[in-house]
Amino acid sequence: MALLNNEQVASQIGDFVENAVGKSLSRPHRKPPVLGPKPRKNTWYRVPIEKGLSGDGSEYHIYVSKGTSDKLCIILSGGGVAWNDFTAARPVTGGRVAAGLPNYYWNNLRPFTQIMNIHIGITDKRNPLNPFSDWNFVVITYSTGDFHVGQGAMSYVDEEGKDATLHFHGYENFRESMKVAKKLFPNPSQILLAGNSAGAFAVPALAPDVKEDFYPDCQSITLFSDSGQLLYADWAKTARDLWHAKEEIVAPLCSDNITLDWYRDLYRRYGDAFQYLYGSSIRDYLLSTYYNDMAHKTYGTNSEVQEIFYQQLCTMVKELKELNPHFTMYLYNMTIPGITQGGTVHTALKELYFTTMKSDGVTMAKWLHDATEGNLYDVGLSLLDSEH
Repeated sequence: MALLNNEQVASQIGDFVENAVGKSLSRPHRKPPVLGPKPRKNTWYRVPIEKGLSGDGSEYHIYVSKGTSDKLCIILSGGGVAWNDFTAARPVTGGRVAAGLPNYYWNNLRPFTQIMNIHIGITDKRNPLNPFSDWNFVVITYSTGDFHVGQGAMSYVDEEGKDATLHFHGYENFRESMKVAKKLFPNPSQILLAGNSAGAFAVPALAPDVKEDFYPDCQSITLFSDSGQLLYADWAKTARDLWHAKEEIVAPLCSDNITLDWYRDLYRRYGDAFQYLYGSSIRDYLLSTYYNDMAHKTYGTNSEVQEIFYQQLCTMVKELKELNPHFTMYLYNMTIPGITQGGTVHTALKELYFTTMKSDGVTMAKWLHDATEGNLYDVGLSLLDSEH
């Protein structure tokens, strides 16, 4: 009997843990019920989207919760990105993560993904420290690897040599989800459109749809991208030829910074119709890993590539401020031993530390809630000034 190497052992343990957690979350008392005609307040519900589709062709659903206020938070969830055949063939699994193998995006909404979307961070309505606990929520889940903007599909060969298809269905999922949002919450007094990781990139790309097609009468819309920096020379080609995004989304892409391009176009078209917020840790271990893969074909992070990420962030913050001096920042440098590999955490919006982690003595939760109330101020800029 062949002995397993460390990588194989770690992979098996990772898959076991994910499957065990998923099985637990599948139990009726742990799984949010499907939304009915009389939803209770501050309760999470699943909403199956009939025309929705996950990347592997399986079902798609979102999560909603009615609050006690008339304010609405729309979350664009994260979950990686696929930008070529190689990345498409390597979706996230517990085993791949545990073994440190390349893994790029979630391709379905298996039970484990529930813990990424509700009862955590800004979506933890049970947390007395969460200032958004009384808001209405629509969590637009993500399982398509296309920053929520794809409208196509691609064939590829998986690691076992089998033919497979990745459905870039993110834009259709988003539009159908927004129809649910509009029906449930037709006239919010305020809207927070926020995204973490892949969802952070999507916020400026999809803000026009929210403003024009679903909530044209809302006069208070705040945008927040948490962790949306990934420089890559071929974003326009990826968005057009791989994801098949609509031309209005592809046209602004003219540099290696897709988020900056989309925010530039958004501000050009809408000016101060939105409040603009951006957040990032200063040496994001995960985004620096993706950047290293894109730039050097090396899946992994180290102090050198984290420093490159930091320098890129310094430039990005400067350019966002030049675009709009009122572009408001929350920068942070939290580390987690054994996880962040010498760098800093990846996102905070939907993490346990959303209400407890502090930068300049201020939590992201307080800063973000203050911003929705019109009290705008930067947090953590000294992390750049002191080092740059």
